[in-house]
Formats: sequence, C-alpha cells, structure tokens
Amino acid sequence: MTDSNSFDKMLTEDDGGSLKKSKKKQKEDAWRPEGPKDPFAMLDSLPEKKQQEIQRALHLFSLGPSLPKTLQEAKRHTYRFWETQPVPRLDDNITTHGPIVEDEISARKEPYSLPEGFSWDSLDLSSCTVLKELCTLLNENYMEDDDNTIRFNFTVEYLQWALQPPNWLAQWHCAVRVDTNKKLVGFIAAVPADVRVYETQKRMVQVKFLCVHKKLRLKRMTPVLIRELTRRVNQQGLRQAVYTAGIVLPTPLSSCRFWHRPLNPRKLMEVSYPGLRQNMNLQRAVKFNRLPEVTMTKGLRPMTKKDVVGIHSLLQTNSSRFHLSPVLTLQEVEHWLLPREKVIDTYVVEGDDGTLTDVVSFYSVSCKVLNHPVHTDLRAAHLLYIASSATDLAELMKDTVVLAKSLSTSSSLWM
Repeated sequence: MTDSNSFDKMLTEDDGGSLKKSKKKQKEDAWRPEGPKDPFAMLDSLPEKKQQEIQRALHLFSLGPSLPKTLQEAKRHTYRFWETQPVPRLDDNITTHGPIVEDEISARKEPYSLPEGFSWDSLDLSSCTVLKELCTLLNENYMEDDDNTIRFNFTVEYLQWALQPPNWLAQWHCAVRVDTNKKLVGFIAAVPADVRVYETQKRMVQVKFLCVHKKLRLKRMTPVLIRELTRRVNQQGLRQAVYTAGIVLPTPLSSCRFWHRPLNPRKLMEVSYPGLRQNMNLQRAVKFNRLPEVTMTKGLRPMTKKDVVGIHSLLQTNSSRFHLSPVLTLQEVEHWLLPREKVIDTYVVEGDDGTLTDVVSFYSVSCKVLNHPVHTDLRAAHLLYIASSATDLAELMKDTVVLAKSLSTSSSLWM
C-alpha cells in the first residue's frame, strides 16, 4: 500500500513538472512559425495591383484544360453535367426538330440541396439594397478578359432593364447566400420569352447572369444553380429555355460571330483592349476608324413611345425571315427598346408620309479598367435589333456607328 503523504507528494511534483513543461512549450511556440493561412484571406490583403499580377501569372502558367470554344474541341471534351441533361449530344445525327421529351414532367417540390452553410434566396429586385448587392457580386465575379485588366461594371439601371421585363417573376431571380452573414455568393436568372423555332412559337425563358463567387467555384455550385432554376421554371409549366455562351455546350441551336468596331481607338489602345489589330499603330488606327460627324439617312431620329406600334410591325416582318427568332409583344417592344440613358438607345427612320421604315437599337455595357494610371472606365455599345425596309442596311449600320460614337462615353461597338 502506498503512503497517502507520498502520493500527495508525487501529485505535487507532477503538477510542478507539468507547469515547467507548459512554460517551456509556450516559449518554444513563441518562436515557432505560424501555420498555413487562408490563401484567399492572404490574397485579399494584398493591394489590388498585386492581386491582378498574381491572377495574370496564374492564367499564363495554368496547365488545366480550358473550356472548348470550337466544335472540334468540344467533341474531345467531357461534359460531366450536360451528359445528365435532356439535350442532344454533339455526335447525334439530328434529322427532325421538336421537343426532346414529349411527356409532361412533374416539377419537383423541394429545392435542391446546397453545401452546408449555404441557403437559397429569391432576390427582390424592387429593393435598391438588393440590386446593389447583385451589382457587387456580378461586377466582382461575373466575367473579365483573360488578362484580368478589364471587368464588367453593371449598373442598377442596366440590371433593372435586363431582369425586369413584362411578366418577370421574383422566384426566377435565384440566389445563394451564406447562412452566417447572408452574403450573396451565387446567382442565376430567367426572364420570360416567346421564341419561334421554324413554324412553332413557344413560351420559354431566357437564362441570364449565371454567376458564382470566385472562392466557391470548386464546390460545383453551378450545376446546382442550373437545376434549381430549371425546377422553378418547370413549376410555372415551362419546359424549354434558351441561353447564350462564349463556349460550346451540348448542343448549339444557333451560332453567331461578333464583329468589333473601335469608336475611340486611341483610348482602346491605351488600355490594351483585346481584339484590336496588332499590326496597326495609333496614327493609322485613328485614320482607319475615322467617322463622319453627322448621319446621312434622312428622317433618322430617336425613338419615342408613339413609335412602339410601328417598330413592332417592322420587327415582326423582319424576324419572319429567320428560322429562329424572338417574338415580342407591344409591351416588350416598349420595355426593351424605349431609350434609357446609358442603357438602351433606339433610332427610327420616318418616311415623308409619317410611317416608320427602319429601326436600329443598341445597348450600352460599362466596364472597369483595372490598374491604369489614366483611364478607369470603358463603355461598349452592343447592337440589339436592326430592321430595314427602305434604307440600305450598310448605310443604316454606318449611321448607327456614328450615333454610338456621338455618345461621349462609348469606346467601341459590338455587332
């Protein structure tokens, strides 16, 4: 049997030894380097210019597979998500057109599961605060050029125009938030659209602004966003959707080519805007892209509200020439084409008898120029609709370029 006094002495000695060891360990820990830090936190703590340099270097030395931009590249690519969706495969031999799935599909009632710590939200875009949140998410995470020097800078007015056409639904503005701080980290939207495919006119949706925060892209949140939006659209009885992409996804219904026309070549060259001719110096570029000061088409003027019916008729006649085209109502013509400052500009040609013979419109997109000593912003005009019945199309397009340049903030036109 052990003596109790001896046992107490042993406990006391052990406690003292542990205390000495604890102090010694604290001294050692004070000199030991800290563990690995959160790389995102470290990146955010750097000046913006240094962040851009790092991201450009990562892009330059990245060896990972890139998303295909041609059909040849796409046929060698594996589409993990799209292979599970009801869309034609790239190697399918399509001989007919119509719905891929004939039977009605019952819409799932429960939202799809998100990673732990995140939850769904339907954005109320009538709130100015929510609109500003969405602007921040898109402007920081949506798209930017490969060199990471120019980034979209959407405005509240632009998003209201793009996401709130007639018959828009709040539940189609599908968002993901962080549970702890309610930060907006994901978004995808759909707006109603009538589309004519060959002889068939279908009510469907147009998908826009698919965006996931840069820090969350490894969580494969994009497929979940697409599935959840599909579920919400199906709940309204709609089965088809159209969308555009700068890459090839299974399987393109239609394709188009962008034509770029510099309006302010001096500024574009100073900010190293992609797409400019590399074999042309500034003096030659300015001379080559010189434009008249005034338009030449007689009767060309800005659109007013009283022109809605005439424009609607012109667009209907023009779109009937194509196998794939949008079908607009009078309310949609008013929404999409009636001029809004720094958002949408529309011009019509009025004949001597007061009838409208031509229409052309373009919308403006603002970009932020990063790390430039002089320029901070850039604006581009994108051709939206053009229909001509009396004016030569090339002459009308030339006048459109002149009108776009006359807006002091425009630097280029995309067609």
